[in-house]
Amino acid sequence: MISLNNVTVSFGGFNLLDDISFHISETDKIGLVGKNGAGKSTILKILCGEQKPASGRIDMPVGMKIGYLPQIMDHHKGRTVIEEAMSVFEYIHELEREMERISVSLGERTDYESKEYGALIERMNEISDTLSLDSGESPRVQAEKTLLGLGFKEEELDRRTETFSQGWNMRIELAKILLSKPDVLLLDEPTNHLDIESIEWFEDYLKNYRGALMLVSHDRKFLDNVTTRTVEILLGHAYDYKVSYSKYVELRAERIAQQTAAYENQQRMIEKTEDFINKFRYKPTKSNQVQSRIKALEKLDRIEIDDTDNARMTVKFPPAERSGDIVFKGKELTVGYPGKVVFRDANIEVKRGEKVALIGRNGEGKTTLMRVIMGELDPIEGEAKVGHNVNIGYFAQNQEDVLDRNDTVFGTLDRIAVGEIRTKLRDILGAFLFKGEDIDKKVSVLSGGERARLGMAKLMLESHNLLALDEPTNHMDIKSKDILKQALKSFDGTLIVVSHDRDFLDGLVDKMYEFRDGRVREHLGSVSDFLRKRKLETLQELERHFHNEEKPAATQKKALSQENFEARKVQTREQRRIQNRIDFLEKEISSLEARQSAIEALLAAPSEKDDVMELTREYLENKISLDAKTEEWGNLLEQTES
Repeated sequence: MISLNNVTVSFGGFNLLDDISFHISETDKIGLVGKNGAGKSTILKILCGEQKPASGRIDMPVGMKIGYLPQIMDHHKGRTVIEEAMSVFEYIHELEREMERISVSLGERTDYESKEYGALIERMNEISDTLSLDSGESPRVQAEKTLLGLGFKEEELDRRTETFSQGWNMRIELAKILLSKPDVLLLDEPTNHLDIESIEWFEDYLKNYRGALMLVSHDRKFLDNVTTRTVEILLGHAYDYKVSYSKYVELRAERIAQQTAAYENQQRMIEKTEDFINKFRYKPTKSNQVQSRIKALEKLDRIEIDDTDNARMTVKFPPAERSGDIVFKGKELTVGYPGKVVFRDANIEVKRGEKVALIGRNGEGKTTLMRVIMGELDPIEGEAKVGHNVNIGYFAQNQEDVLDRNDTVFGTLDRIAVGEIRTKLRDILGAFLFKGEDIDKKVSVLSGGERARLGMAKLMLESHNLLALDEPTNHMDIKSKDILKQALKSFDGTLIVVSHDRDFLDGLVDKMYEFRDGRVREHLGSVSDFLRKRKLETLQELERHFHNEEKPAATQKKALSQENFEARKVQTREQRRIQNRIDFLEKEISSLEARQSAIEALLAAPSEKDDVMELTREYLENKISLDAKTEEWGNLLEQTES
């Protein structure tokens, strides 16, 4: 259906894409993967006609409809959500107006045998056929269904688009693309502004989508659930695998291992042959054998190993100074802006060493809470307090708004670095893959992933004991995300992270605050546990709703009074909260006890690699934490028994 043939893209003498070719069939679902800056977004722009290659060509059928969702886009203002979504149906109104003009013209003409009259009749039939294909559901119904599926509430459809966040405006653009019913979908990191539940809905939609799909994403689970083919862009070349992402990773590793083994075997054979030639080159009795082996080497098909990009980000956060036991506490928080409450009556407590995720729909208050923690926004009601000796390192969601576009990569750090750290700026930038001429690049030319890495590098300039990270993995490639995740797991301070990336959060956090319908709810356990529980709760709510509709009126009257019902609901919720906390503490205590035993074993017989002072410090800190958690666990058990 679509073919890229020998496409090359060059910038300043450097080939970003070097003579790449591949084909997209009608029902292909392709994951386009590679490191940040490899050229993935460039390929999508070439396919949709926004950019021209230096050489090569793109072949596709005439009239093919392409739906393209870029990473960054301009959002339209001045319309309501439903009006903006329905703007894609403007062509229908235009066709209807053209049909009316043709009808008037045909009524006035008498040259029934002329070519012009015949052309008008033919055009009228074309328009009629097009309109008949779209004569199913009305445009309004189609738009409403798509917007509600993408997470909008019915009462939000008549709000103006400029009253929504960037993430919600991206959903409007996505709705417009889906409503246009394209033959091919080109999506550049579509999950960056979707929450976890919306991602799951979108996955289901794409699985059932009948056209071709090419998707750029750094969400491993999203790729695995949606795509069946993987095209890797590596050092300017394209490598095509007819499998999903996880299988591609396995196959690629196997292929490189096989190539390496075959290459090494061939090199040993070549070395032995050359030794034989050099040893007997001047012996007449061996001349025939020597010539035979020389010719064999000349004809030998030399094995080459595919190019690999081994550059890896190396992140290790500086040791965190000890803070108070309570790092942040919000009591009965009501937070919002003039004329708008975002969430109310929230109770949030983050303790030292905890790794906590803020999850929920876009616009429900996750970033707003970050602003409260940073002291940039005061709550409308309630108390928000940062704990004793807390030093916050903040990573903003939109680094393009935070970083100075006119500054260089090096200058970005140099302007804020003080003291001895100034001598280590190049090392810090090197750890985040900014090397050589990269450090002199302007921020304005950096890719989204490069800006994210630069923003993370800024956090390394001083030690923080609380990292507040708002969507830190947006635009980061999969390898960089894995490395950042491991660094955060090893970080000995406290972490509060806003993220919708299930794979990134799983195994990193074990406590979440869900922002939903103006409320904040605490969840203990993994992201997978939360998602399973959320689906179960949704099914239970539907079942309760159906069951209540079937109840006779007499039975309804015998129900508990609303006052008693609410009281029992509060009591049950408190009991559940206490039990969840007990379960969480038991896991933490078990983990700490295991680590203490391991440290004791190391201290009993330390090796040269073991830092005895560091192990002792960790042992003492763990003991304090273990004692506190054990005491809290005992107090909660007493509450459940009383």
